[in-house]
Amino acid sequence: MAFRAFFSVLGGSLPEDLAEAFGYSKTPLTPPRRTEAPAKVVEASPADGALQLLGILQRESRLLDFFLEDIAAFSDDQVGAAVRNIHAGSQETLKKYFRFAPVIDGVEGTFAKPESAGQVGKDPAAIRFVGNLPAKGKPAGGTLRHRGWRADAVTLPKVNPKQNLSILAPAELEVE
Repeated sequence: MAFRAFFSVLGGSLPEDLAEAFGYSKTPLTPPRRTEAPAKVVEASPADGALQLLGILQRESRLLDFFLEDIAAFSDDQVGAAVRNIHAGSQETLKKYFRFAPVIDGVEGTFAKPESAGQVGKDPAAIRFVGNLPAKGKPAGGTLRHRGWRADAVTLPKVNPKQNLSILAPAELEVE
């Protein structure tokens, strides 16, 4: 039987009766079905976007360093010089990741009606009336004191699920 099996294999095929004698089967077994676990969906929380933006502003313009440092000991000239760099870096970062537009595109100090905000003006959060308000009803308009801002587009990069967003800036250790 061993010689028969040996020469059969050399010829390219093992007879069925020999395969069964050694506990093998020539009919292919269907491989067990792999059941893949469904991909784990990580829900983004509102804090994730806030932490991501703070991290970007820290990296690009050192905003947290400025806000969290006690500036009382510095002169106005020193603070002003620091603010100029922070302002430029923050402005560049905001323009890179957001597209902003005014809520009411008008000249501050002139009369404006809520309708001048277009469709956005129908949102109760879009316009805040201040000053001498009528006891009943909404005012027809008023002097534009601030145009307001709305975000027309946000293009923040995707967050790596392995990234710890609570680390806004890593500690830096200089090796000498």
